[in-house]
Parts: sequence; structure tokens; C-alpha cells
Amino acid sequence: MNTEETVTAAVSDLRLGSRFTLAHLLQAIQERRHRRLRVVELADLDTRDGICALWLVTDTEDFVLHARSDSALHRQQFVLHELAHMILGHTEGDDCTAGDVLLPNIPLHTRGRLLKRQDIDSETEIAAESLADRLAAGIRGSVFAESRYSEIFG
Repeated sequence: MNTEETVTAAVSDLRLGSRFTLAHLLQAIQERRHRRLRVVELADLDTRDGICALWLVTDTEDFVLHARSDSALHRQQFVLHELAHMILGHTEGDDCTAGDVLLPNIPLHTRGRLLKRQDIDSETEIAAESLADRLAAGIRGSVFAESRYSEIFG
């Protein structure tokens, strides 16, 4: 897989242009997936446990659950990384070998993604992080365009 080509194609497929807001991105993903998407901060999720965010899929909606962070940019990256997995279709065909006895209340496809995420050097994790970076740049571009930043500091 060529990560740069994959990420460039994914951004192009969103049809948001080079600058967009987080709200526009969320709307584009909801329309693309034909389902509601909710982003929820979990006070009990602690980044020291190694999980900053996770994507849960129900029969009717997607949830991005993320840890609290004092840094808005850090928190945004947690969320964008999970959104990148959605955009890249990283759940399609995922299968989990973990036993139903260990995680009985978590859907099979969710278990598979959670367990696979332990390998941060995998192609899917690298692609998701690269796309998250590109999405963050688009959001930053929108913020700078709406402000007079470039007029003042450009």
C-alpha cells in the first residue's frame, strides 16, 4: 500500500477542498456512511492506559469515544485518527480471533479493531495517522482563513 496515494485519494473523495471545519468533516462522514456519528469524551478513559480514543459501531450509529486531554490539539488528533479509520474503511472485512468468552459484550468487528490497534506500526495505523494529520491541516487552514492570521502574520 502506498500511504501517500491512499491518503490523497481519501481526502479527495471527501470533496471538502483543502480547508474545512470539523463540523463539515463530521457531516461528510455521516453522509458517506449513511449513519449518525457522535463524538463523546469519556472522563474515565485515561491515556495512561494506552487508549486515547476508540471507534464503536452499533447497528444504527458510529461513536468516537475519546479520553479527556488538557490540549485541544491532542484531543482533536485522537478523534481525527478514529475518523480516519472510518474514511479509510478499516472495518470492512475485519475479523477477530479473540474468544467470545473474553469479550462477550463487544461486537466481533469492534474486538478485532481494538486488538489490532496494539500494533501501532501496522499499515492501517500509519495510514490512519497520516490521514488524521492531513485532516488536521485542513481544519487548521479553515481556522486561519476565517481569522485575519495571514493578514497579520503572513
